[in-house]
Amino acid sequence: MKLYYWHKEIPFKYPFTISGGRTKTHQPTLVVALQLGNYVGFGEAPAITYYHITVEEMMADIQKKQPFIEKFALTEPERYWHYLHHLLPNNPFLVSALDMACWDLFGKMKGKLLYQLWKTEWVNTPLTDYTIGIDSVETMIEKMQAKPWPIYKIKVGAPDDIATIEALRKHTDAIFRVDANAGWTLEEALIKIPVLKELGVELVEQPLAKDNWEGMKVLFNESVLPLFADESCVFEKDVAQCKDYFHGINIKLTKCSGITPAIRMIANAKELNLKIMMGCMNETSIGSAAIANFLPQLDFVDIDGPLLQTEDLGRGIDYDSGKVTIAGKAGLGVEPTFL
Repeated sequence: MKLYYWHKEIPFKYPFTISGGRTKTHQPTLVVALQLGNYVGFGEAPAITYYHITVEEMMADIQKKQPFIEKFALTEPERYWHYLHHLLPNNPFLVSALDMACWDLFGKMKGKLLYQLWKTEWVNTPLTDYTIGIDSVETMIEKMQAKPWPIYKIKVGAPDDIATIEALRKHTDAIFRVDANAGWTLEEALIKIPVLKELGVELVEQPLAKDNWEGMKVLFNESVLPLFADESCVFEKDVAQCKDYFHGINIKLTKCSGITPAIRMIANAKELNLKIMMGCMNETSIGSAAIANFLPQLDFVDIDGPLLQTEDLGRGIDYDSGKVTIAGKAGLGVEPTFL
């Protein structure tokens, strides 16, 4: 195989802020391509500062290991992921991008979309939410009105969360989901969650610090809303830990190290009767298409990266008021537009 890679900076339509005052105006991302004969597969890994992996670090690892990345004799993507997992043990983001590119390449060679390779049918696909980052109430209302949508995921984690949700609720009957990004204390969560339920909130994502298992046990037993792990569920080993602390998990392809482990995480979560959400990390259509292929296996999905950005790196997935469809015929179902 031959490897190619690119560093891209994708601007957001609005500055994107989550709890803790973490704000960004652009999303740095790494795009990779694997070529085998006439077939080329693409993958993407956005860099997220609080996971301490930059695009520059991913590119440095490529430069150190490129001959080994390219030398693998491809037979099936799962074997390549295992090879990469040992070759790049400290860089799951890069492993994810390469794993994604391999699946795209493999699907194109087989002439099938990934969900078809996995023998799933395009039925019962959940609607994606649209994320409203933390901002002034006026700007958050403006964001909602600019994008009428059936489900909004609202970033919370500020002292005035309830007042904010109350203000937003006056402007829409849409379903709300809230994501605290580990920004609440147990005491705050116990007070806020019952009120949020009355305001039409469907679920709460990562209410407490990722390692506050004692607090999550209390909250799990008291909460009137389903609780979903995000920062508390990064890798495969974390899925079992979430049982009896969360009602579901949010799988992120980039942080779990790719499509291959995500397939196993879904199977494990189903065995444990955990609900399954898959979330984006502000990927363009390349990475978002990988998530889209999982839709038949999911209960909830957050796949709005391309909707939040002013530029896109691919085409092939379409959004219609929360409904996501894949236009392409093989692999991820998208083609790059930046070449």
